[in-house]
Amino acid sequence: MIDRDGYRPNVGIILCNGKNEVFWGKRVREHSWQFPQGGIKPGETPELAMYRELREEVGLIPEHVRILGRTRDWLRYDVPDQWIKRDWRGNYRGQKQIWFLLRLVGRDCDVCLRACEKPEFDAWRWSDYWIPMESVIDFKRDVYQKALSELARYLRRRTECRPSAQSHENEMGQFSRG
Repeated sequence: MIDRDGYRPNVGIILCNGKNEVFWGKRVREHSWQFPQGGIKPGETPELAMYRELREEVGLIPEHVRILGRTRDWLRYDVPDQWIKRDWRGNYRGQKQIWFLLRLVGRDCDVCLRACEKPEFDAWRWSDYWIPMESVIDFKRDVYQKALSELARYLRRRTECRPSAQSHENEMGQFSRG
């Protein structure tokens, strides 16, 4: 499903652990690392697509994660011609993505890269939230930077210093309303 501007609807997933490190998957038989992502099927909402892709690529189910936030709008990137399938050339420009920031509430051992017949990743690791952008394939870097920047605000509230019990209570009150 490609929109009239030539972009395929897609979701991107930034999965973080309790230390605010992010899940980084290594593409099967490649030396490239990326966040989980995948297309939105007809009739699927971005949230449903995110949960499906999370299960297919990482082996996690909704009970293993909590949604912390999502991007307000679509983030787009163009795919270089050499990466476009022949039958898509002419009407396909790239991807438009809604990005989700998730917190792993399960355990590391819940991650299963072999959850589907055709795994996307053959290795994974936790990395600093602000991963070096040179690790990301060049045509996706801008979208990764925008997604990480927009969604970082959901982590800041969790990583503020807690100098006293009073400030902890105030912070917790803030979470219960937000």
